[in-house]
Amino acid sequence: MPGVTVQPQEAAPAAPISLSERAYGAIQDKLIMLEIPPMAPVDEVALVEELEVGRTPVREALKRLEVDRLVVSYPRRGTFATAVDITDLAYISEIRTQLEPLAARRAAEGAGGASLRAGLGELAEATDALDVTTLSRDELMRWDMRVHRSIYQASGNPHLEDTLVRYDNLATRIFCLFLDRMPGFDRHVGEHAGLLRAIADGDGELAATLAHEHVIGFEKAVRAVI
Repeated sequence: MPGVTVQPQEAAPAAPISLSERAYGAIQDKLIMLEIPPMAPVDEVALVEELEVGRTPVREALKRLEVDRLVVSYPRRGTFATAVDITDLAYISEIRTQLEPLAARRAAEGAGGASLRAGLGELAEATDALDVTTLSRDELMRWDMRVHRSIYQASGNPHLEDTLVRYDNLATRIFCLFLDRMPGFDRHVGEHAGLLRAIADGDGELAATLAHEHVIGFEKAVRAVI
């Protein structure tokens, strides 16, 4: 796919993160992308060795991930990746249909700053240039997360951003689980381009409408294959 590289969203330069923060990000990624499958035990010893951190940062990370509903701990049994329960899809969608349009509208209104909104226009062009058929599952998922997180950041509300990231993580696990059975993913990616362009153009009403339709469409696509 000439000229387009799929990468996780780039963050602004920041101070070096703590070992606990690094462990949190790495383990979270494994859980979202199903590298640690739903209901599988989380091997703390293996994570300590792989991430080259102490046991304390890993345990601190797992406590945070339990709050995020990505892991669950049982006394004397250990920690496990949470199940992907399809009944949760309705609950997740109920929240996202309210908050995703809010984030899109705020981003379109420039709440996060003109430079962030302009960046969404560039991301729209890059999304249009994607050849979905050449991408792996992980690349597709990471692109999807990059788009959503860019919009959340551009909303200019860190509390809204944190909330939406948490629920998008849960939705992405469901997406990963059913992606191979879902047709028309190119259409889903195409919706991203339209949404991003509406935000870049400053059309808050259209951006909110497209964000709402995008979430509803995702839920319908998942339900169609289960």
